[in-house]
Amino acid sequence: MDDDSPLAILKQLIRIPSQNPMGHDHRGPEWCEQGMSDWLCRFFARHNIHHRYDQIEPGRGNVIARLDGDPDRPTLLLDAHQDTVPVAGMPIDPYQPLERGGRVHGRGACDVKGPMAAMLSAVARLRREDPHSRNNLIVSLTCDEELGQIGASDLARRINTGDALLSPKPDLAIVAEPTDLNVVVAHKGVLRWRIRTSGIAVHSSRPTLGRNAIYGMARVIGGLEQLAAQLQSDSPEHPPSATHPLCGRPSLSVGTIRGGESVNIVPEWCVIEIDRRVVPGESFDTILRQTQQALADGCGVEFEMLPPDTSCEPLVDGDNGALADSLVALTKRIAGASQAIGVGFATQAPKFAAVGIPTVVFGPGSIDQAHTKDEWIEVDALNQGAEILYQFAKQRRWSNARCGLE
Repeated sequence: MDDDSPLAILKQLIRIPSQNPMGHDHRGPEWCEQGMSDWLCRFFARHNIHHRYDQIEPGRGNVIARLDGDPDRPTLLLDAHQDTVPVAGMPIDPYQPLERGGRVHGRGACDVKGPMAAMLSAVARLRREDPHSRNNLIVSLTCDEELGQIGASDLARRINTGDALLSPKPDLAIVAEPTDLNVVVAHKGVLRWRIRTSGIAVHSSRPTLGRNAIYGMARVIGGLEQLAAQLQSDSPEHPPSATHPLCGRPSLSVGTIRGGESVNIVPEWCVIEIDRRVVPGESFDTILRQTQQALADGCGVEFEMLPPDTSCEPLVDGDNGALADSLVALTKRIAGASQAIGVGFATQAPKFAAVGIPTVVFGPGSIDQAHTKDEWIEVDALNQGAEILYQFAKQRRWSNARCGLE
């Protein structure tokens, strides 16, 4: 088998652990992206493609590569993240690619090593051809997408600084994620923060002498449940929430709760974590202010809203419409079906859109398989994704007014 085929590359990528520690102090070779970054640098070196490694934290960084084409053609940024979610609970060997029934199983097979393999296969194929037959490519393999997106933030910060590998500034960007070969032009963002209630600890045999922080939090949670219902309701009591034509409604969920030290002590503290999905047009500051005010008015308990620890902007459609039209048309010719869509999950695409680059999200695989215990991707979709990216990078005409092309 050709070592640069999408399937061969995917199997190599699955064998490399790159679990995101998700904010925990996990150490060892199975955690973070260093092993993946080393492999990617060897891949680009083997193909004689100019590249570098930008360390952001110990063991974590971005691999950036550039493949110059016709100087009169625009520059396309292809981005994929190196990290995966953790492997705990998987009944299969997460690092041993299993090919069965036209599918490849393993951690990251779908999110996002499959789309990354399609991208790398296309780049290797383009490298073997006449530079004048292709557009200019910047390939970014970024770290920490699954939690804080520090890799994409660092890359976006460098784009307008005259960085040699990133100049001239990309005209268009495709962020690799499993989209079923549809083109995502809009998606929800996410805002996560904690709320804390405080109490007075006393012996549990005399609870009336203290104040139970968990009881207080129960009232806060009840208020949040009402807010979550309002976001989904069109009733007269609950006016319609902000709704996006492609992404739908925002949502709110309480994801974790922790409190108390021992069952025989009235709890002195309780902390919950909130996940708020944000549609284009909503403001983080407004969301936090309105949530705090609603809880203060309705719960009757003291609480503390801690600063957000995760804030990912939504992807806003509009500037990326022409890019999406061109990619949808090409995908229909190769795969038979594709459409411009909005989705509920967040990506790092807004980081690139924020610096003025029309950006879409695209790739083989389905989000339904992402993060699952037997994660998989279909080989046919993998191959189609690679062919689409290859053909797109060779198109002389992209429907994008910013590039001055049709």
